[in-house]
Amino acid sequence: MRVPRIPWRRLGAASLRVGAVWLAGTLTMLVLAGVLPDFRLQSAGGDSATVIGITAAVGAGVFGLLSALVWPLLVRAFLLVPALVLGLLVFFLNGSLLWLALSLIPYGRGSADPSMAVVVAAAMSAASSATNALLAVRDDRGYRHRLARIAGRRRRREGQGAPPRTPGTVFLQLDGLGHAVLEEALEAPPGGEPLMPAVAALYGRTHRLTRWRTDWSSQTGASQLGILHGSNTDVPAFRWYEKETGEVVVSNRPTSAAELQRRAVERTGDPGLLAQDGASRGNLFTGGARQVALVLSVSARRGKETRSRAGYFAYFSDPANATRTAVSFVAEVLREMVQSTRALLRRERPRVGRGGLYPFVRAFATVVERDVVVAAVLGDMLRCRTAVYADLVGYDEVAHHSGPRGRDTRQVLRRLDRSVRLIAKVAEHAPRPYRLVLLSDHGQSFGETFEHAYGLTLEDLVRAGSGLQVPRRAGRTASGSEARAAARAALRRPEDSGQEAPRTPRRDTGPVVLASGNLGLISFPDHPGRLTRERIQELRPALLPTLAEHPGIGFVVVRSAEHGPVALGAGGCEHRLQTGEVVGRRDPLAPFGAGARQALLRTARFPHAPDIMVNSALDPATGAVHAFEEQIGSHGGLGGEQSDAFLLSPLELSPPVEPGQSLVGAEAVHRVLRRWLAESAEPRLLPGADHLAAASEEAGPADGTAGSAGAQEPLPAAPGG
Repeated sequence: MRVPRIPWRRLGAASLRVGAVWLAGTLTMLVLAGVLPDFRLQSAGGDSATVIGITAAVGAGVFGLLSALVWPLLVRAFLLVPALVLGLLVFFLNGSLLWLALSLIPYGRGSADPSMAVVVAAAMSAASSATNALLAVRDDRGYRHRLARIAGRRRRREGQGAPPRTPGTVFLQLDGLGHAVLEEALEAPPGGEPLMPAVAALYGRTHRLTRWRTDWSSQTGASQLGILHGSNTDVPAFRWYEKETGEVVVSNRPTSAAELQRRAVERTGDPGLLAQDGASRGNLFTGGARQVALVLSVSARRGKETRSRAGYFAYFSDPANATRTAVSFVAEVLREMVQSTRALLRRERPRVGRGGLYPFVRAFATVVERDVVVAAVLGDMLRCRTAVYADLVGYDEVAHHSGPRGRDTRQVLRRLDRSVRLIAKVAEHAPRPYRLVLLSDHGQSFGETFEHAYGLTLEDLVRAGSGLQVPRRAGRTASGSEARAAARAALRRPEDSGQEAPRTPRRDTGPVVLASGNLGLISFPDHPGRLTRERIQELRPALLPTLAEHPGIGFVVVRSAEHGPVALGAGGCEHRLQTGEVVGRRDPLAPFGAGARQALLRTARFPHAPDIMVNSALDPATGAVHAFEEQIGSHGGLGGEQSDAFLLSPLELSPPVEPGQSLVGAEAVHRVLRRWLAESAEPRLLPGADHLAAASEEAGPADGTAGSAGAQEPLPAAPGG
C-alpha cells in the first residue's frame, strides 16, 4: 500500500500566508486603536503592551475566522436584496462581524462604537487583501497550481473528466465603445504608451480589428439581441409604444427583455449563441445559456438554473472581494462628484445634469458590475465553459454624461483595459485553451442635447406642430414660436393673441413621444394600426412640415399609402426608400452616408414601427448630433460614430468578412460568431498540449483579484494585484 506523501512545502507556504495575513490584521487593529477615539483594545484602567497585543491578535484571529465561516451565510441570507443595496450593506455587515469578534474575546478588553467598527473592519479587510496580493507576487507558480486545483475540484464535483482540448471562446463586449475611439486608444503617443495597453498588445500580436455597422437602432437592446439570438427584427428603438397592448416596451426593463428574447427565439427556432455549454454574464439576454449572472431577461425568475444574480452573491461571499469593491464603489461616487463639480466650475459645454442618483448608478456600472462580471468570466474559464459572453457597461454609462472622449471616460477605459488584461492572463492558466474576442454593440456620437440647442424638447415640438398646448418656456423659444406659427397657418387659425393653445379634447390623449438617443418615435394611441402619411396630414396638417423643416431634425420617416416608407427633409424634399427615388433639390439622407437607405427601409417595415420616426440633424464636419434625451454622448439613431462598432478577433479564426466587404447588422455578427464557435470545435484547429504548457510557463502572473462566480469557492488572490 502506497503511503500518501505529505506536501510539507505546500502546507508551510499556506501556514506562512495565514500567519502573514493574521499579523497584518493585528497590526492594523493596533494602529487604529491608537488613532480612533471610539475604538480601544484595553480596559478603562489601562493594560500592558503585552495584553493589548494579545487582545489585538485574538480579535484579528476571531474576525478572520468569522469572515471565513459566517460571511458566506450572511450573503446568502440577503439573496433577495437588490445588488446595489447589498453593495452598500457590505460595510455594515463587515462592521457587525468585527463587533461580534471583539465581544467574543474571553477577557472582554476590546470594544468599538458601531460606526468605528465599520471603519476598522473595512481597513482590516483591505489590509488582509493587500497582504495576500503582496505574498502572491513572488508565488507565480503557486498561483497557477492553485488555479489548477480549484478547477480540478470543480470538475470532480460536477462529474467531469479531463478538461476539453478544444478551445473555448470568451466574447467580451465593451459596451458603447466605438471603432474610432478604440483606434485612438490603441495608438501610443510619442514617448508614451497607449491608453489601453493590454488591448493594444492583442491587436499588435494576435488579433485583427474589424469595423462593423449597426442597424438603425444603434443601441444595446437591438444589437445584443441580434448578436446573441440571431434576430433583432421588430426592435425599432431602445423604447417604443405598442398600440395593441397600450404599453411602452423598454429594452432594459426585465419584463420587456424577457418578451423580446421570447420573440427572437420563437422567430428563429433556436435558443441562441450560448446554448451549448455557454454562460451569459451582465447581459440583457441569455443567448440560450443556462449559466447566467446579472442577466436582465431572467432577473425576475426564481430557480436554481436561472438565478441571474448567482455570480453576484458568489463574488460577495468573499469578504475581501466585498470590502474592496465597496471601497471602490464609494471612491467612484466621490470621484464622480468631484468631476461633475469641476465640469460645472469650468463651464464645460455641452454638459448635462449629473446629480441625483447618477453618481451611484455610475459607481455600480463601473465598479460593482465590472468586478462581478469579470469574476464570473474567470470562474467560467476555470470551469471550462465552451462559450462565454460578457458585457462591461462602464464606458457607455459614463460617456452618456461626460462625452465619448472626455477625461472621465478615458479613466474608465484604462480600468477596462486592466480587466481585459486580467482575463487574458487567467485564460493562459485555464485548464483548456481559450480564445478572447473583444467587440462592441455600438459607438457613441457627441453633441449637445436637442433641448439645450433649441430650447424645447421633441415632445414640445410635436405638440406645437399638432396645435396642442405646450409649456410657456417652449412657446417663448424661437423654435417653439416658429412651430406654433406654422401650426396656426396650416390650421387657418388667427394670429397669436398671447393665449395658450387649446387643450387636447378628452377623447384625444395626444401623441406618445419617446426618445432613443437622437432617434425620436411618435405614435398616436387613439388611432389603431400604423397611420399613413396621408392620414397624419388629415389629422395634424402642420405636424410633418413642422418636424421636417426644423433645423435640429435631419429627416422624418413615415409610411406613404402610395410610395411606402419615405424619408422627409426640409424644403419639401423626400427620399422614397423602396425605390431610392429622391424628390426635391437635395437628398435628406445624403449627410448620413452609404447604407442609410437600407437601414431605414428595414426598420420602417417592422410591425411595431411607430407612426412617425424622427432622426436629429447631423453636422457632417464634426459628426455631432442632438440627443432627444439628457445625453451628450448618445446612440440609438443615425449620424456620427454611433453606428460604427468594432470586432477584435484572433488571427487563428477566419476573417469576419472577405476583403473588400462590409459587416453590416447585428444579425450578421451573430453568424460570424457562430462560425467561429464551429471552427473552435474542429480538432484540426487545436493547439498541442506542449504549446499550452509553454505558454503557461512564459506568462506573467494575473494582475488583479477576483472571486469566482457560480461557485462557492472563491478564487485565490492573484499575484500583482
